[in-house]
Amino acid sequence: MKVAIGQFAVGPCWQDNANLCSALMIKAAAEGASLLVLPEAILARQDSLPDLSVQSAQPLDGALVSQLCETSRHNNLTTVLTLHTPTTAGRASNTLIAVRGGAVIAQYQKIHLYDAFNVQESRLVDAGNEIAPIITVDGMKIGLMTCYDLRFPEHAMVLALNGAEVLVLPAAWLRGPHKERHWETLLAARALDTTCYVVASGECGSKNIGQSRVIDPLGVTIAAAAETDGLIFATLDPRRVAEVREMLPVLKNRRFALPCLASAENGFD
Repeated sequence: MKVAIGQFAVGPCWQDNANLCSALMIKAAAEGASLLVLPEAILARQDSLPDLSVQSAQPLDGALVSQLCETSRHNNLTTVLTLHTPTTAGRASNTLIAVRGGAVIAQYQKIHLYDAFNVQESRLVDAGNEIAPIITVDGMKIGLMTCYDLRFPEHAMVLALNGAEVLVLPAAWLRGPHKERHWETLLAARALDTTCYVVASGECGSKNIGQSRVIDPLGVTIAAAAETDGLIFATLDPRRVAEVREMLPVLKNRRFALPCLASAENGFD
């Protein structure tokens, strides 16, 4: 399966961001990709207005998602990204969507909100309580996560135990002390924890690091971007997953249950 990652700096105008996403979808499909991963919170971003993305929240039947669904009608590409969708007055959820064939085929409300490093995402964002459904792209099982979820190994493990061979992660990883090192280390760790591929798109710009990556099931980086806009590609092979799981059977060898996360159909206790 050929995958693509579109890395870019989200701007303050949702129409411009939507047009850029559509252009990346068209280009990725033209290059033969089956899966495109875009960054987190693509609606709007402006350094002087830190709450702009929440204030710009749109429902899943709103103009941005409708445009991306229309773009997706013309090929078999599956596109994954997140945007803020309104909940109650002045609040939103950080909602991941997978778009294919003119429709939203999966959605997930971010569980782990970024209340760390002097940032409080929960101030305006409501957390979800259900693991994302596994989706299938070109015969491979895809588990869906968002940004800060990366720091919670049990989240990735549940997806793997539910059948995931690939973990997909839209992100907007903030700059900060050793944050680039955290990103690199955690991506490799989640791949090794689960013996999955990891495909992670990082938003770039003045506050976020970019550095999108594709990691193989043995923790090896097979494609990477730097800190600027770009579209990168990699090929994922289900035989590689099977091969690694044969020699490193951590999913079979594990001795600890995860009772509160045992099923994608159940939320947290």
